[in-house]
Amino acid sequence: MELEQLRQLDAIARSGTLQAAAEQLHLSQSALSRSLRRLEADLGRPLFDRTRNSLQMNAAGQLALEHARLILAEEQRLRDDFDALARRARTIRVASVAPAPTWRLSSLILEQYPTTILEPDVVSPDEVETRLLNGTCDLAITASQPHLPIIDSLCFMTEDLYANVPQGHALYDHEALTFAELDGFTFLVYGGIGFWRDVHRRRLPLAKFVIQPDRTIFLQQVRTSTLLTFTTNAPENTSRHASRKPIPITDPEAHATFWLCMRADASEHLRTFFDLVGGAVSDDAAAI
Repeated sequence: MELEQLRQLDAIARSGTLQAAAEQLHLSQSALSRSLRRLEADLGRPLFDRTRNSLQMNAAGQLALEHARLILAEEQRLRDDFDALARRARTIRVASVAPAPTWRLSSLILEQYPTTILEPDVVSPDEVETRLLNGTCDLAITASQPHLPIIDSLCFMTEDLYANVPQGHALYDHEALTFAELDGFTFLVYGGIGFWRDVHRRRLPLAKFVIQPDRTIFLQQVRTSTLLTFTTNAPENTSRHASRKPIPITDPEAHATFWLCMRADASEHLRTFFDLVGGAVSDDAAAI
């Protein structure tokens, strides 16, 4: 008895006729009929009542069909579980305090391991540390270096905040700005910027923020809106636009250093990626 024969039995029950089942299975009727005969021989009983022009599943056939569907369901469950296992082996879960470091991490890893799946999640600084410690993420990106013996870390990248000023705005001619000069204006802000939102709230208490949670819509609005926005000097940042002038913000809180972190007891598979990133960061520093 073979799994393919069980699929054939199920196909006949679903389609209603031998001809329809044969077409569905891309077999000739004679080939399908021979396969069913072999299944009946293996089971020791006929599964169909046959006449010259019809094929009707009998009680033995119905019993065989019930078991066939249970076996096929278990086979599919086995395949699904193995697929999930393979995906987990290829997946790296990343918790980060900001989006730009995840963009850079993706480009570094996927260049060398294109089948790897990165699952980035931008969360609060407290949640990043919690997820790293409880094992619900594989890598973490923080805005300060952790000092715990069970965590390995490396200085990953820096990012500087800019005001993204549209042409014709009162601030357009400035070459640098402070948070004090920006306070009181209205800003269009992408909702997924992580800890930068806390910086905005803290340093711009009089400003108004129009939050756009959808990044695609946000980037469209950057091109058409007359509101101030923010951008950064991260190479992967796509929020800059020709109609706007990025002006650096000089306050210390407009500068962020990000650390890539991993549990010291992480798997060798994960450490391979961590070391790959560390090597790329070192090469970038040497080039500078």
